[in-house]
Amino acid sequence: MTQYPALHMMIDGERVTGGGRNTFPVVNPATGMKLGDLPLATQADLDRALDTAARGFARWRHSTSQERAAVLEGAARLMEERREDLARIATMEQGKTLPEARIEVMMNVGLFRFYAGEVFRLYGRALVRPSGLRATVIHEPVGPVAAFAPWNFPLGNPGRKLGAPIAAGCSVILKAAEETPASALGVLQCLYDAGLPQEVAQAVFGEPAEVSSYLLRSPVIRKLSFTGSTQVGKLLIKLAAEDLKRTTMELGGHGPVLVFDDVDVDQVLDAVVPHKFRNAGQVCVAPTRFIVEEGIYDRFLEGFVRRAQAIRVGNGLEDGVQMGPMANARRPEAMERLIGDAVRAGATLHTGGARIGNQGFFFAPTVLSDTPLSAEIMNEEPFGPVALINRYAGEEAMIAEANRLPYGLAAYCWTSNAKRQKTIQNRLETGMLALNTTTIGGADAPFGGVKWSGHGHEDGPEGLAACLVTKTVHEG
Repeated sequence: MTQYPALHMMIDGERVTGGGRNTFPVVNPATGMKLGDLPLATQADLDRALDTAARGFARWRHSTSQERAAVLEGAARLMEERREDLARIATMEQGKTLPEARIEVMMNVGLFRFYAGEVFRLYGRALVRPSGLRATVIHEPVGPVAAFAPWNFPLGNPGRKLGAPIAAGCSVILKAAEETPASALGVLQCLYDAGLPQEVAQAVFGEPAEVSSYLLRSPVIRKLSFTGSTQVGKLLIKLAAEDLKRTTMELGGHGPVLVFDDVDVDQVLDAVVPHKFRNAGQVCVAPTRFIVEEGIYDRFLEGFVRRAQAIRVGNGLEDGVQMGPMANARRPEAMERLIGDAVRAGATLHTGGARIGNQGFFFAPTVLSDTPLSAEIMNEEPFGPVALINRYAGEEAMIAEANRLPYGLAAYCWTSNAKRQKTIQNRLETGMLALNTTTIGGADAPFGGVKWSGHGHEDGPEGLAACLVTKTVHEG
């Protein structure tokens, strides 16, 4: 069985360990037991990382497409070879099931291979001019990137934060979540072992507000890439604005799911219930508000509750487990607060709503119905294993509810009506829409939201373009 590795930071090619630094206890969410102590960066460590990032950019910006492609393809191959070890580490420190963690490794593999090909398509263009004149549009790397990754996808989020800047020719300082450091370090090590110069990408950890403010106040950093809550994202955007840094912000969501009465109810339930409770609902694009047309509402609710009650919850390393614990002690507390408020407001609790066991951070799959719009959970992203199922009368009311909140990351719709599918595509205010599927992303597809869910994109050609600046050269 994979052993949990010793923890460290990576700064200027050095594995930085304790040395009297403050540490953060990394805990297994299935047991509540400590896995290791993570060293946290001092101001001197951050200064060293910034100096190294400047040197790394000066070197990597001149790398060839072939060099960058070789590193990305090599890292993809190594991640595939190390899939089992990476997945087990992710499950140990984040809690998700081992099959989900394996899928996450392969998501990174696909993304790195996509970027390994995309580096050869960073085309500029020549503009038509009168004889003797020439104008050329070229794309250049934006500069050193400060990248902040959350804990819910401990492998995939660092992969996104590292892949695009490296493909573009940028250097990166990665601050992954302190709860899940070994997963991020495992991804970074694959890049090093594939030939990435160590000054090009570094990993630091520390108190999030202190590290983010220090890095973003430095003129070395030219781009901010952040995945996390809308509240924190707004604060970081303000910091980045002081120096007019480029930003890519993937923020919170509150995924609406429109289910019309022309569908096969069981077929829809078989798809959406496992998707709702994957990673214990700790997914920014999780389906959350089920907006169900009244003609099928009772059947849909009954079938959803029955399937939720059948989900096997346990340690993600155990065979047959379908949902692991929540990632940290804060999440069950948040679930109790939000669900309790909803029930007091008049919602009906059908199943779940409570912790499971007396160790770890397990929480039962939960279904609420008839939740008033005034309840906090209908307006704040729950980020947990709770489904909100309400009845609506017709298309207009359903679209209005889907668009009611200021979030617009991912939305889902199930209908067999072709005309309605076009209407939904045109009228839902969302960055990503899944029609009659739960698939909401892909290596070649832009991933991002609108409104309070952020701006800019990761993945796809757009994710690479977000790490480039455009220069126009006019020649006489």
